[in-house]
Amino acid sequence: MDRQRENLLKVLRKTPVRTFLLYPLLTIGWELWLHGSRLRLEPLFLPLMLWGYLQYRLCGYYRTKLGGGGPGLDAPPERLVTSGPYAYTRNPMYLGHIIFLAGLALSLKSLFTALIGLATSIWFHRRVLADEKSLAERLGAPYLEYTASVRRWLPGLF
Repeated sequence: MDRQRENLLKVLRKTPVRTFLLYPLLTIGWELWLHGSRLRLEPLFLPLMLWGYLQYRLCGYYRTKLGGGGPGLDAPPERLVTSGPYAYTRNPMYLGHIIFLAGLALSLKSLFTALIGLATSIWFHRRVLADEKSLAERLGAPYLEYTASVRRWLPGLF
């Protein structure tokens, strides 16, 4: 039983599992409980969810193909990737998570998920600050030049 629990916790520690599986399931359960077994779906915002998920997946594939390593922090890139989506934002994969959660909150009109999205955004920002220190040490001057020319989150804003 302890091994199953450890395996479950290991899976739930993975950010994509939380964002794209756990949080939607929790949101649906919460909203069904809150609104008497019916969802308040706003289909207009469903494309945001798709956009966020595809941005996460495709940027991860792109980064892995050009930079080596894996899509997550467990296997960081071996080379700096500055082209494609990485020419506009330094964190397009994390941004994909945030876009997905915004779409989920808006699609289900869920304050609960908006709060999860806000907390996740803060967590990602803190994680990025730590990532940047590590990447600066590992990749040196080219990475520092990249950070000077490409915004952390949104092109032209911040």
